[in-house]
Amino acid sequence: MPTRSRPLPGLRPLALAIALAACAGAPPTAQAKKHHAPSDDAAPAGQACPLGTFICPPRPVSYAMCRPNALLSFYQPGLPRDTLGRETALTDVHAVHANASDRQVYHLSGRVRLQRYDQLLRADDVTYNDRTTAYDAKGNVRYQESGLLMSASHMRGTTTPEHGVADDVNYQLLSSRGNGKAKTATLIDKQHSNYHYATYSTCDPDDRVWEFDAKSIVIDKVSGVGKAHSAVMRYKGVPFMYLPYFTFPVDDRRKSGFLFPMIGHSSNAGYMLSLPYYLNLAPNYDATITPQLYSQRGTMASGEFRYLTQGSHGILDFSYLPSDQHAHTDHHGNVRNDLDNGANRYFINYQDYTRLPGRWSFTTHIRHVSDRYFFRDFSNDLVRSSSSVLHSDAYLRGSGQWWSASFGADRYESIDQRLTDSGLQYKRWPRATFNLNIPIDERLQFSMTNEAVAFRKNDAVEGNRLDIYPKLAMPFQGAAWYVRPEVGYRFTGYQLLDGYQKYGYTEKNPTRSVPIVDVDSGLIFERDADLFGHHYTQTLEPRLYYLYVPYRDQSNQPLFDTREMTFDYWQLFTTNRFSGADRQMNANNLTAAVTSRLLDDGGVERASVSFGQIRYFTPQRVQAYGAETDYSGSAYVAQGTLNLTDKWRLTSSYQWDPNNRQTDVGTVGFQRRLGANGIVNFSYRYRDQFMEQFDVSAVYPLSDRWRLLGRWNVSLRDQTTFKRGAPKTIEALAGIEYDSCCVAVQLVGRHYVDDEQGDTNNAIMLQIQFKGLGSFNPQTEDFLRHAILGYQ
Repeated sequence: MPTRSRPLPGLRPLALAIALAACAGAPPTAQAKKHHAPSDDAAPAGQACPLGTFICPPRPVSYAMCRPNALLSFYQPGLPRDTLGRETALTDVHAVHANASDRQVYHLSGRVRLQRYDQLLRADDVTYNDRTTAYDAKGNVRYQESGLLMSASHMRGTTTPEHGVADDVNYQLLSSRGNGKAKTATLIDKQHSNYHYATYSTCDPDDRVWEFDAKSIVIDKVSGVGKAHSAVMRYKGVPFMYLPYFTFPVDDRRKSGFLFPMIGHSSNAGYMLSLPYYLNLAPNYDATITPQLYSQRGTMASGEFRYLTQGSHGILDFSYLPSDQHAHTDHHGNVRNDLDNGANRYFINYQDYTRLPGRWSFTTHIRHVSDRYFFRDFSNDLVRSSSSVLHSDAYLRGSGQWWSASFGADRYESIDQRLTDSGLQYKRWPRATFNLNIPIDERLQFSMTNEAVAFRKNDAVEGNRLDIYPKLAMPFQGAAWYVRPEVGYRFTGYQLLDGYQKYGYTEKNPTRSVPIVDVDSGLIFERDADLFGHHYTQTLEPRLYYLYVPYRDQSNQPLFDTREMTFDYWQLFTTNRFSGADRQMNANNLTAAVTSRLLDDGGVERASVSFGQIRYFTPQRVQAYGAETDYSGSAYVAQGTLNLTDKWRLTSSYQWDPNNRQTDVGTVGFQRRLGANGIVNFSYRYRDQFMEQFDVSAVYPLSDRWRLLGRWNVSLRDQTTFKRGAPKTIEALAGIEYDSCCVAVQLVGRHYVDDEQGDTNNAIMLQIQFKGLGSFNPQTEDFLRHAILGYQ
């Protein structure tokens, strides 16, 4: 039977186990959870994001599908998960037989077990020389520490200094799932080891889908980096790549090296191949350099630089393609644009946030593109998005207990070949704001918004605008009621620059002063309700909102940044239907609305329905464009949500205009979760004289490993006449994902309309991830999280 004894006389503390510790290829940070699963990496991916979330967070790399492997069969739970007490701990020894006849050489045999703190050594036979600190372990050698499991047939070396050689090695790095085999392993010291004629993989040791074998592999625990010399990558035993030298991570720390390549194709740029290289420059800044080869365009150099300091953080992106020989052709029927072949193409994006003394900060977001065709030509690889305008700004911002302020500028740049500079928004060059929110006493509140802007644009009226809007509010409320009266006074003044007369304005300094009075009131009734076997609290919330704004003639004021906002339910309770300060609507209105909700026992809203309308007592004389109207009421607005379980959600809205006796808006949206990794979405959107579309998207799990992706967005109306015609596909997307223990593959194809003329483009993208060999390029995943509601 094994015997338990006190430490052997003169034996260095756990001499044999300390030597074996040098085999560890990663810092001892893995935390054992249970037998066969000591690594936290095996935990399932994060919980699914709530239904209705527009953009879900990315899924972390998961090893949840890895099988419990045979190498971990000797894992011993319960050992410490750190190395802090190793130097002062005593050694506990078990063996069937112990022989130390000469008091110098100790021989242990028969289920030998030596443990000191987090280190555990087991073997059939161990010999140790107390004078030279030489050791020799034979037969079923097994070693465990907080970050490593290792087995060998034979191991010898010394503990002072620490050095050893092991034969026929199997090893497992618990903190990174790295594992492999080696003919021999040389233990240099506690932090460094060298494996000769070795393999490495993060797959299950008995099912290595991918691995590389190398002449030598060096593990450096200090830097968290492994180095392989003369390595061959294999997929299911088939070699596909030779690398004379490369590095890879052995823990979760960042490291420099190549990321996974990306392969794609698009109609405008041809075949694309990118090979990113990551530079871990310092703990607080890094960079990624990405050469991209386009078969129809040439070679583009792209890069990203990130930094984080005590007072600021930011990012710089750039892309540059010299001498584009096809710049003059947009590849849609060889249509010509105003670029010359051989033009240099580039894009720059810079963002920064810097904290300043006190409660001040400075934010910058600058974007610039070489030409307005850049995103049309190079956004087709699924990883870039384009709109019609690039917005740049820089602002100094501050805030206190009752105030906030800002000073900066906004600039706009066209990236649409049909949008001329005259159609761009005005530059706000500069813009300043100052806002107050001061409680005068327990009931009376004073607030004030102030804005001063200089508007600049070529070939248009230019000028400066000051907008001041002080308000007093005195809310009253109880447990089931509220009344919130508010009175304000809005002053807006202009200073137009010389030349304003040629644009039809007759006054250099027009002004507008107008009082604004509103009263918001409501009641809240509650009752118990039982539906479908569940208990709910049902509310009934009638609401009245009165608004009075006298009419002011504003026809002599320019429209710098004002648009009429889209009418929806929340527009029933606002003081102005225009954005910006150039127009303030007149009003003598009363809004009547009612809302009913179902709340579960946890207070979560499971269903709601709202209905309301504005009644007009005076004509609506202030208009941004067109003549005044004299309607007796606004459109009837209804909206509702139904979410009785966490598996599905239904949303709907509807607007019917009694003045035109037609539907203005109608939408229906449905979302259903399929298991833990799937989702299906359907939406129908109608807006009179603007669009009628339906959109279907899904992530369908075929199994734990395979998922199908799809989206189909279809327009049912002709863009010019708004008549029903042949449905036109706006975007069609199809893809497939494969995720296994150590390999993930994503293939996505996309067909989409990329301009208002209806021109279409096709793109395809393939990404492969070998888990544990470096960061995965998440660009296709970023696109899918924006394209498919609920994708994760």
